Amino acid sequence: MKLKQATLISTATLSALTACNTSKSEQQTAERPNIVFILADDLGYGDFGCFGQEIIKTPNIDALAKTGMICTQSYSGTTVSAPSRACLLTGLNSGHAPIRGNFEIYPEGQMAIPENTNTIFRLFKENGYATGVFGKWGLGAPKSEGAPENQYVDEFFGYNCQRLSHSYYPDYLYHDSTRIELKANAKANNGTYAPDTIQQLTLQFIENHKNEPFFLFVPCILPHAELIAPNDSLLQQYEGKFKETPYQGCDYGCKSFRIGGYGSQKEPLAAYAAMVSRYDSYVGQIVEKLKENGLIDNTLIIVTSDNGPHWEGGNNPDFFNSNGIYRGYKRDLYEGGIRIPTVMAWKGKISSNTQSDFMFAFWDYLPTFAELIGAEKPDCDGISIKPLLLGKTQSEHDYLYFEFQENGGAQCVRKGDWKLIKLNVSNEPFYELYNIKNDPSETNNLIDSEKEIAEDLKQILESERTDNPNWQF
Repeated sequence: MKLKQATLISTATLSALTACNTSKSEQQTAERPNIVFILADDLGYGDFGCFGQEIIKTPNIDALAKTGMICTQSYSGTTVSAPSRACLLTGLNSGHAPIRGNFEIYPEGQMAIPENTNTIFRLFKENGYATGVFGKWGLGAPKSEGAPENQYVDEFFGYNCQRLSHSYYPDYLYHDSTRIELKANAKANNGTYAPDTIQQLTLQFIENHKNEPFFLFVPCILPHAELIAPNDSLLQQYEGKFKETPYQGCDYGCKSFRIGGYGSQKEPLAAYAAMVSRYDSYVGQIVEKLKENGLIDNTLIIVTSDNGPHWEGGNNPDFFNSNGIYRGYKRDLYEGGIRIPTVMAWKGKISSNTQSDFMFAFWDYLPTFAELIGAEKPDCDGISIKPLLLGKTQSEHDYLYFEFQENGGAQCVRKGDWKLIKLNVSNEPFYELYNIKNDPSETNNLIDSEKEIAEDLKQILESERTDNPNWQF
């Protein structure tokens, strides 16, 4: 495995990062598309206008949806960040993936994804693609085997540690393995809004690699708490518009300040709305950069979220109807915790202004990308959804399996219209059964009346996961 040599960069030259150049290969062809995967953090199914949002403005994502497809039965990997992303990158469900929970490493980072893991980055790198990650990592502490530079990532810029990404004005970020001090944020100042800086390098990656095929992963930290946004037009359109309950959080002098705590916010609803709109603006900028460089015809763009909406930092997802008609939030295996908004666009390939209710999950992206670039399908839990993208006959999953390690443990299986949930796995477990077609809000528990169906799903639930000593609920 060829790893990228880290470049030592001083704080004074942070802005110069956007001027760097990379080597260019021969002009790519239409048979080898670019892939741009833009991932929001804790954004709910109902937070985009094209998915029913009526308060928060998302004009760029809504416009992108009109050029492509919205997917109404798209699922994340699970219901919190690290394991959900592990499912995405490895093509494995949360009963098989090497990372199945938010396992913290101190002073910085999370449990490392093993170095020899087959991931999306390895797939693309071994097939001649440039690979970039800009945003939040959370799958291996700095310089560990799971760090981006040891996972076939050519360029990484952002937060290595998802706990530290709770701060939007952090003391530092990483460029590959090099720590970049943000002097404007020293002494508790709010000078450099990290997502804006990360976005600058995201756009530069496209510029640098416009003459070779690339996979660009943008795991943006918006709109995860803490709730804070720069005082510009995106915030000003919401300020003073809502009946607010100020949030008293962890400010300068607090033990967890900028190392996991959420800052105070006088207008948390306005801040959350502005953060979603800012994420939308980043999507618009990426689309424009692709157009500017003549890449839009040969690029598959995917916009989605890692799990359901959060309650943290003073947020109130019910106010915005962030989970739509679905029950549950982040940390739930109800639909609201794992069903996510997904928009996919690919000019000339995906039919414009279409909608699909095909059921798929994060682990399907790895085999899909393999088929799109002509690579052999990796050994994984996913199926390719290339036929879905191209309007052809699509094979279906027998079932989808999810698990969650916290709060006593939870498991669920979705098979056809039916969904079985096992709660309190580690102590006195109990089951709930729902018909998602007839009862999408999961209000009518049929566990006592549909015993045969429940038993069938229980067998899948108990047999699907592989044993892992790190993940025992």
